[in-house]
Amino acid sequence: MARLAQTAGLTDVQQEILSTVRDFVDKEIIPVATELEHRDEYPQAIVDGLKELGLFGLMIPEEYGGLGESLLTYALCVEEIARGWMSVSGIINTHFIVAYMLKQHGTQEQKDHFLPRMAAGDVRGAFSMSEPGLGSDVSAITSKAVKDGDEYVLNGQKMWLTNGGTSSLVAVLVRSDEGHPEGTAPHRSMTTFLVEKEPGFGEVRPGLTIPGKIDKMGYKGVDTTELIMDDLRIPADRVLGGTTGRGFYQMMDGVEVGRVNVAARGCGVAQRAFELGVRYAQQRHTFGKPIAQHQAIQFKLAEMATKVEAAHAMMVNAARKKDSGERNDLEAGMAKYLASEYCKEVVEDAFRIHGGYGFSKEYEIERLYREAPMLLIGEGTAEIQKMIIGRRLLEEYRFQG
Repeated sequence: MARLAQTAGLTDVQQEILSTVRDFVDKEIIPVATELEHRDEYPQAIVDGLKELGLFGLMIPEEYGGLGESLLTYALCVEEIARGWMSVSGIINTHFIVAYMLKQHGTQEQKDHFLPRMAAGDVRGAFSMSEPGLGSDVSAITSKAVKDGDEYVLNGQKMWLTNGGTSSLVAVLVRSDEGHPEGTAPHRSMTTFLVEKEPGFGEVRPGLTIPGKIDKMGYKGVDTTELIMDDLRIPADRVLGGTTGRGFYQMMDGVEVGRVNVAARGCGVAQRAFELGVRYAQQRHTFGKPIAQHQAIQFKLAEMATKVEAAHAMMVNAARKKDSGERNDLEAGMAKYLASEYCKEVVEDAFRIHGGYGFSKEYEIERLYREAPMLLIGEGTAEIQKMIIGRRLLEEYRFQG
């Protein structure tokens, strides 16, 4: 029987890349993921292996030393990596979003300066929108940049930076009122700054502090942090794209492709949960036969597999639409919403199939059960996705009465 979630129409190169990544996941990630996760240990050896495979430059153009692959190829690789350990896919994702924003919106000097080193994995990216009192309301950002000669002075506190400690480049969204008179719409007075820093915690450059790792229920191993700016001075040539006031649109473009990534992560985690559930159901015996032969369990497996297939198909569709150059916020929102919700449900069903053993840390499903909820909020909650989907549907089906 073929594996679930196969993708038709892939090139030989895409198939070779995916085969290589799948082999790496099976040999280098799955055997150690649960142990590292329980210790909340950064997976340095795994990251080094991904660097050798060239995955940090997967979508960076060949002229900058990357592989120049599509969003679809990237999403399918993320799906495989998340099947092994979701935290590792998070390490790649934030880097990918910053590289994508640079490729799409950066000045030529910024591309030349950052992209070759990002492709090699020598510069690792993180991006920052959220703030402690902000939630999903990006327009309420209070962090601010003030022009001072050839520099900007940044002040404020940011929250929920994936790779906040291990990164050396952070794309930070702040308010910049310069050139934007009072009354300007909030999203037109935001700017993205490219902030270079030393990896680590504490004061990582004058005026910039990464306090430490946030202790989380799941999604461990990868560092999630705050970022505090206290008179942080940034040269004017580190405004992404060279012009202030465009930060909101640049970030939303990055988040849009990030939603495809989160959908891919949901697909990968759901696939692994199904694999664990269907295997355990054939090993565990009750009432004289494997529980897989009980109709109730077969119904669960059928529902789980169908959800894995459906989520994968929507994720692939969203990636292919973006690769075609078309607007894909509707498809990306749908894919992210469905994949994250289905992931939660498939993981819970696999957890139920394991019975009491699912509650034991000796079983991998326990880790997945704690990881799946992060996908419900990452890159926008289900409610935000439904708002995006609803607005786009009304645009497409506007009643002409």
